[in-house]
Amino acid sequence: FRYIDNVPHEATLMNVLMAGTGAGKNCISDPINRILADIRQRDKENLQREREWKKEMQSKGANKDKRHRPEGLFIQEIHPDMTNAAFVQRLADAEGRFLYTKMNEIDQFDALKTSARSKAHFQIMCLAFDPGNVYGQTRIGTGSVSERVCIRFNWNASTTLRKGQSYFSSVLTDGPISRINFCMIPPREIGSEMPVYGAYDAAFDEELRPYIECLSKARGEVVCKQAASLAKKLVEECAETARLSQNRVYENLSFRANVIAYLKAMVLYVAHGERWDKTMEEFVRWSLHYDLWCKMRLFGDAIEEQEMAEGTKKHRGPQNLLDLLPEVFTREEAGALRTRVGVRGGSLTHMLNNWRQRGYIELYGEEVPRDEASQQRYIKTEGYLRRHGGKLRIEN
Repeated sequence: FRYIDNVPHEATLMNVLMAGTGAGKNCISDPINRILADIRQRDKENLQREREWKKEMQSKGANKDKRHRPEGLFIQEIHPDMTNAAFVQRLADAEGRFLYTKMNEIDQFDALKTSARSKAHFQIMCLAFDPGNVYGQTRIGTGSVSERVCIRFNWNASTTLRKGQSYFSSVLTDGPISRINFCMIPPREIGSEMPVYGAYDAAFDEELRPYIECLSKARGEVVCKQAASLAKKLVEECAETARLSQNRVYENLSFRANVIAYLKAMVLYVAHGERWDKTMEEFVRWSLHYDLWCKMRLFGDAIEEQEMAEGTKKHRGPQNLLDLLPEVFTREEAGALRTRVGVRGGSLTHMLNNWRQRGYIELYGEEVPRDEASQQRYIKTEGYLRRHGGKLRIEN
């Protein structure tokens, strides 16, 4: 899927579900089991072939001829508790197919650490998202795994809020968080009724079947003009939020979040037989803003503190500064607001000029001399107020 910056991406989707203890995080297991049914059946057959080959190799002496590893021994669903060498071997065996795993706890990823690279598991997360990556290991021994491969790896993981925040605390600005899709289960009210989950049955399998078939048949580069058009709209929506909030963390996270949303749009498009539907646009837009809300809620403050190397706490999530100002305000009031909410990046002049160029504000009254610039007055435009649910209450 070629993104709007002309970089081709594969369908890489990595998700972490964060919620409190006993919140029902395992509710995702049943639909995943149904989606993976055909892959697991094929894996079962290949696992049996692998066991027979290993048994044959063990029965032969060191000096006897041993046949090579069987061809077509791809096993796509992997167990998270595996060594780095086993992971590389499974990627090589897959011959371009994606591997997948579901982790009940995010720290199961730690099995992929090596003694030489304590953050190898985080590197794998980043490389899995990046197009055209190369990963592997080189060993001298004839029985050792020596492969260089492209990581194609999708996964789901669950964890509690505190554990998840702690797990990523050492790589807040290193890339994994922006490449992963995050979601949450909101806490139940104290004493509320127990949730009752729906059932997945043969009827669901039959409903799912045509979508799985469409995904299995997909080949080559897929183009969807509607998805590309939506991606451009969402980039601008995120940029407007960043301009109005002056929140650099939000802007940085939005870049890859929009790529993730685009990949979801394309997977939905392929699953529906390369037919676009308006509901896809509604879901993808919601999914993007929800992903960003979760990231800002879970990691926003910590990322900003680490980037700025200061201890001043700031609100969670991007805050529209222009909405916090009165309809008519002075340059001095805008500067005081930036200081009050802790905006450190950029400058007041750049912010006000940017807002004027975008049609959010305009001068109110005459332009004042430079030595009185702090008293320069601005007014929110009618166009801005219409887009943001307000109306101009002051006569020009």
